[in-house]
Amino acid sequence: MTPPRESVSGAHFGFTDRWGGVSAVPYEELNLGGAVGDDADAVLANRERAARSLGADPSRVVWMNQVHGADVAVVDGPWGDRPVPEVDAVVTAERGLALAVLTADCVPVLLADPVAGVVGAAHAGRPGLVAGVVPAAVRAMAELGADPGRIVARTGPAVCGRCYEVPEAMRAEVAAAEPAAHAETSWGTPALDVCAGVHAQLARLGVRDRERSPVCTLESKDHFSYRRDRVTGRLAGYVWLD
Repeated sequence: MTPPRESVSGAHFGFTDRWGGVSAVPYEELNLGGAVGDDADAVLANRERAARSLGADPSRVVWMNQVHGADVAVVDGPWGDRPVPEVDAVVTAERGLALAVLTADCVPVLLADPVAGVVGAAHAGRPGLVAGVVPAAVRAMAELGADPGRIVARTGPAVCGRCYEVPEAMRAEVAAAEPAAHAETSWGTPALDVCAGVHAQLARLGVRDRERSPVCTLESKDHFSYRRDRVTGRLAGYVWLD
């Protein structure tokens, strides 16, 4: 998995790549998405492999039914037999409970306040950036006792602003909501840098400890990219506290 797990004061952050799993073409190999057409048993096996390789408990991972919105769920354990809610962020104060976010070009956002014992994970695509899913996640963490000034934020592999071409009208609409997302492709056409937008939002919220993955999913054959391949698997980001 790339990059390896990072630990900060008992908070753990990990992002997967596409290798080391059991899924067949076109989902090869480590597809962690359960709603992309892959074999369900393969996805379950991949999820167990991914969690174990990162040092998380596979039975203590919370997933989301992501819908490109800004709703947040506060959780205290896996869903079990309950329906997985349609949310794009989850937060918890339960130590040892790993929160997971699925992506294949969108920005996986992992957040932790080790002092308060609160973590969060958010799925920030273009609609989520505009809707404010990341500020919503930080607010939900604050309600559990987190301090934005102590939050450690890590964003994982995502499509970069040099590659995410969009129509001019769409760029203008998104930039009106978040100016930092305004970008241009390497070939000179309108683009969006969603990750830059996410980091600008975090900075305004007072989150100072922020790091961004250098990996562009569209450029990297080691990562899934919906924009590149359309039918493809999903990567995952995980965050949890000891």
